[in-house]
Amino acid sequence: MICYILTLLALFISMIAQWYVNATYNKCLGKVIVGDKSGFDVAKMLLEKNDLSNIYVLETGGVLSDHYDPSRKVVKLSHDVFHLNSVASISVAAHEVGHAIQDKEGYNFFRIRSFFVPIVNLCSKFGYIAIMIGLVFSLFDLSIVGMILLGTTLIFQLITLPVELDASRRALDSLMKYKLVTKEEQELCRTMLRAAAFTYVASLVSTIFELLRLVLVIFDSNRRD
Repeated sequence: MICYILTLLALFISMIAQWYVNATYNKCLGKVIVGDKSGFDVAKMLLEKNDLSNIYVLETGGVLSDHYDPSRKVVKLSHDVFHLNSVASISVAAHEVGHAIQDKEGYNFFRIRSFFVPIVNLCSKFGYIAIMIGLVFSLFDLSIVGMILLGTTLIFQLITLPVELDASRRALDSLMKYKLVTKEEQELCRTMLRAAAFTYVASLVSTIFELLRLVLVIFDSNRRD
């Protein structure tokens, strides 16, 4: 029963977080800024201001698929963020530039997260496989190994949270410093960036619930054996 409750809680939190960020994004996407700069213009300008002219700004597919690629030194912006001069567009663009600045300055949490990405992908994949095999063949120790491997996902998300919060702080500071937003727009940008950060908090909480559920399943299976 508890396992079902944890699963439902994790699902509910994820759905609420996704709804909240989408609702905020759509609201801010409709708020045209006083200036005429698009997300692309803002990203390009902030990169130049921080001596990062070597980083390209490219358009990518999807919605809210914006990201900074440290391996290729590219800021990728989704269609609306790239082209529109809205509160959402400049907020998201400035946030991704914030990651590029973190990379340039060697921000510790950013470097640790980048190092962890391939490790987490591998551990997550084999973690679930180990747990499934352990449960099917009643191999308790193997299931525990799987849990330890999945635990890297939680560590990764704990590291990701300060990285995202710092990028949002840098984004808001930059928008204010270079007078790219009015006072009213500044508050809307803060709201947009806060909503984006909330998704990472929700993801962290959902992962905790999921890991707790798996722990209960493993120990209950071992008790029955």
